[in-house]
Amino acid sequence: MKVVISIGGSLLSKEPDLIPKAYDIKKYADVLKRLKDKGHQLVVTCGAGKICRRYQALTREFGADKVLQDNIGTETTHLNSYLIIAALGSYAHQESLRKPAQVKKLFGDKVLVGGGDKPGHSTDFDAALHAKAIKADLLVNVTNIDGVYSDDPKKNPAAKKYEILTHKQFMKIIKKNAQLPGEYRLFDMRATKLIKRLKLKTIFINGSDPEEIVRAVEGNHHGTVIQS
Repeated sequence: MKVVISIGGSLLSKEPDLIPKAYDIKKYADVLKRLKDKGHQLVVTCGAGKICRRYQALTREFGADKVLQDNIGTETTHLNSYLIIAALGSYAHQESLRKPAQVKKLFGDKVLVGGGDKPGHSTDFDAALHAKAIKADLLVNVTNIDGVYSDDPKKNPAAKKYEILTHKQFMKIIKKNAQLPGEYRLFDMRATKLIKRLKLKTIFINGSDPEEIVRAVEGNHHGTVIQS
């Protein structure tokens, strides 16, 4: 199966010091290696995480605009990407990729890992673009929330979790979210529109347990499926 896996920065950059830990990086790399050994072809896109928010907050003190803030976010995604590449070793192509054309050209034997490309969207959209480039069978969005809810479950305990949504239903939920650098919240609207156009099956899971990634690819996961 051709799979794009988008790993949220919230799983890599954590409190208190925000610097990714070797253990956290390794546990994701080990899962990716197992999927590769089983014959799956993989593209991985990394998010930025809280350390990026810290840098962006500092630039706002100097009056930085949204483009500069997004540029900082983009570069942070590649720092995380190179950590995954290092942990994958010979399984991975040794360059952090930015553009769908690179992904399309290199896709095949190695796990391809990358980050953001340019300002104006989150790595959600980059992951969707990479999925388009390789004609992926599945996009797995790995976050710190166990699926898609009717509202933010961290703020609203009564929020309803969905097991399955159509792309149209999912878009209605995303429209309620902020679309600002560092505040895309669950998924980027441009990415939402693209997966809808591609009719791309997308699964949202909580990656705190890396085994959920395997279950998302092979079955019995505990997340939310978006499909036409």
